[in-house]
Amino acid sequence: MRWGKTRPARSSPARPAPTSVPESQPVDGLVPAPSAEPAGYDAVVLLGFGGPEGQDDVIPFLRNVTRGRGVPEARLETVAAHYRSSGGVSPVNAQNRALRDALQTELAARDTFVPVYWGNRNWAPYLRDAVTAAVDAGHTRLLALTTSAYSSYSSCRQYREDLAEARCATGLGDAVRIDAVRPYFDHPGFVAPFVLGVCSALADFARQGLAPDDVHVLFTTHSIPMADAEQSGPRERSFGAGGAYEAQHRSVAEVVMAAVLAAADDDTVADATPAWSLAFQSRSGPPEMPWLEPDVNDVIVVLAAAGTRAVVVVPIGFISDHMEVSWDLDTEAAATAAAHDLGFTRVSTPGLHPAFVAGLVDLLLERLTPATTPERCALTALGPWTDACPVGCCEKGPARRPGTEPSSPAGNPAAQGGPSSGEAHR
Repeated sequence: MRWGKTRPARSSPARPAPTSVPESQPVDGLVPAPSAEPAGYDAVVLLGFGGPEGQDDVIPFLRNVTRGRGVPEARLETVAAHYRSSGGVSPVNAQNRALRDALQTELAARDTFVPVYWGNRNWAPYLRDAVTAAVDAGHTRLLALTTSAYSSYSSCRQYREDLAEARCATGLGDAVRIDAVRPYFDHPGFVAPFVLGVCSALADFARQGLAPDDVHVLFTTHSIPMADAEQSGPRERSFGAGGAYEAQHRSVAEVVMAAVLAAADDDTVADATPAWSLAFQSRSGPPEMPWLEPDVNDVIVVLAAAGTRAVVVVPIGFISDHMEVSWDLDTEAAATAAAHDLGFTRVSTPGLHPAFVAGLVDLLLERLTPATTPERCALTALGPWTDACPVGCCEKGPARRPGTEPSSPAGNPAAQGGPSSGEAHR
């Protein structure tokens, strides 16, 4: 059965190998003399979360992630098992190396010759090393691109704090200026790969004989504390209980489903269109503290009980297939689906998709060459987001401990205290 486009989608309730380039350095051969650089910003910094690259790195990395949170070593060992199963190597660093190289190549293809450095919050190459390398090479106005597309404390403001701390840690202070690219959750380059992935997944299930009503499209993103969600976004705008963070995800999901329906065959009218919903994953912290829900595993169980035959999981909260995608979705969520005889497929994240790389360069050019850059793109009514966050935007919410337990079952690893795999956007 082919998929129709005449009915609105229903929302239900509830890679590449590392390069030999030094870690914090840009790619050789693509950056000519400074005279060819555009005015204003003279270097780009790709800012990521970081991840271990060997068994000896795992626990020190997790200590960096949880510093100041009082997480016991026993809990770190539990999470470490996720990395141990893959040799202690997170896929995120190799992915960010490849993304750095792809950005450098795309910039050069557009006759924009600035070096792209790369630094992380929690593991080598650290952000402070990338900033130091850039300044040592003569660059003093840096434009940062984070590996998170959405607005919240952990996915936006904390990265901006990292940039300020890097200036202090290096002793550079006012000698260097670092600004960040706007959140890009609704940029066409970020959204397009998800649309293609959902279309492909639905077509695969249709070839297996499943009707639209048999399949549920389940969008997922990293859960965050409710207190942080409520504080996400500018103070002067109202976004609802989940703040800008949840509103942005729901808006993107709506855009994806509308595009999926628009891509269906014009001559086909289906009796129904796939239902969809938004779920959360990879929560951490004490179980008595409220985080965004429902959990993806809980939703899969409910869908199976309701008669759904297959689920298309769409990780719209993430830009690449890091550990929290490969473990929390490809391992845990897939196992939950299998235990309930539910068909399961997971759509790829944008990664190195040409549309995504081109979109990120579009975002960089908004700031690098504003005089010649077309109007800013945004696919939702929430965007395009601002370059400079206003005072009070995405503040860290106060810890709240209600008198009732969260709905996540105590046996679910996502409901236990301590970190998750920790690579998504925090």
